[in-house]
Amino acid sequence: MNFAPPRRRFCQALAALGAGASMPSWALPAALPGEKNVVPAHRLDAPQSRALRAWIVFIAEEQLRRGPTPRWTHRDCAGLVRFAVAEALAEHDAHWRRAMGIGGRLPPDLVPEDVRRELRHNWKRPDGSEGAYVNAIGLVQENSRSAGRDVARARPADLLFFDQGAEQHLMLWTGRRIVYHNGARPRPGDDGMRSASLTALLRWNDTRWRPEPGNPNFAGVFSLAFLT
Repeated sequence: MNFAPPRRRFCQALAALGAGASMPSWALPAALPGEKNVVPAHRLDAPQSRALRAWIVFIAEEQLRRGPTPRWTHRDCAGLVRFAVAEALAEHDAHWRRAMGIGGRLPPDLVPEDVRRELRHNWKRPDGSEGAYVNAIGLVQENSRSAGRDVARARPADLLFFDQGAEQHLMLWTGRRIVYHNGARPRPGDDGMRSASLTALLRWNDTRWRPEPGNPNFAGVFSLAFLT
């Protein structure tokens, strides 16, 4: 995939962040994204939401543990969220297991098939259209609701959203660690997947990446709108 120069520079900075380096001076803070009342077409009940959250976390963690599957083609921070949600809502039959290379015990499937078909690959976009692709800010503004800026309130599969000026970045909370893709092109020995403990991120050298209320670059925690 070809990146425009600002995007490429941002991805290089995210790669450096994963290696412990500081963000460069061009990554300037900007106003936080405006909040809006997102009304989902479907709102899952509590058991369905817990099961789907477990699936989203499972898919994301598998990309970290085993490396990104070839089925995941658009690899960046928002792409990880879209892919994890899409595969969490897929039909998890024997064909899917073989294609994903996944076996063993899996989370329960509690979301009805018709609802899964309706939600899968059907994101709202800022321009009013819907489809399989939406960027990071679109995931937050059009498809999520704010859970505040206190990470203690985050639940598994919630999103941590950072606004670094011209670019935005998403991380996914698993309930134990934070998982994300740094957006950079893959290279030998580096598939772009990253993981950090919440404690480590709260102590990060570059304070712009700390998920704490006092950080103007941290927009907060967001839950996907169809989850309870």
